[in-house]
Amino acid sequence: MQVSIAQVREQIAQCLTDLADEAQLGSGHLLVVGASTSEIVGQRIGKATSLEVGQAVVETVLEISRQRGFEVAFQCCEHLNRALVVPRALAVRKGWTQVLAVPVPGAGGAVAAHAYFAINDACLVESIAADAGIDIGDTFIGMHLRKVAVPVRGRIREVGEAHVTMARTRPPLTGGHRAVYDVEEARRRIFPAPSADPS
Repeated sequence: MQVSIAQVREQIAQCLTDLADEAQLGSGHLLVVGASTSEIVGQRIGKATSLEVGQAVVETVLEISRQRGFEVAFQCCEHLNRALVVPRALAVRKGWTQVLAVPVPGAGGAVAAHAYFAINDACLVESIAADAGIDIGDTFIGMHLRKVAVPVRGRIREVGEAHVTMARTRPPLTGGHRAVYDVEEARRRIFPAPSADPS
């Protein structure tokens, strides 16, 4: 099936805009991206890799990340145990475990392969805990999201022919029935408004 590269770029940009807005992604945040170019072109995952589509995905994601200021990790396919392509400097700073491989179509995937060469001094890491994620084509990014994942519903649900899911994360809620999770409620309890003067 023929897909429009321009349309793929536009759809990814729309998805990422919605996700970045909902997750409030910016400086200091990390996005994980999983994408199957086979699914985008309407085929079964791993069966119709498209380098052209992979390049479009990577370029679009990196452009949005530069605009918004967040970091990106690109997930490889199962043949590289879903390792992730990231800048080596980020891996060192975060203390992530590096693994040795260079992603290619058939062992990593077209998106990871393009990301490896698009990112300055890229490397692969074993796992991360991202603040948000986008999964294009049911590649299963959940193993690389922080707890607790919260679904994000964007304005579109497909890129090309691929199903899209997105998530943001939040810290786990802690405490029992007495716990307060709202800052304004806590402020009211700690700093109650002065009572009205009856006179």
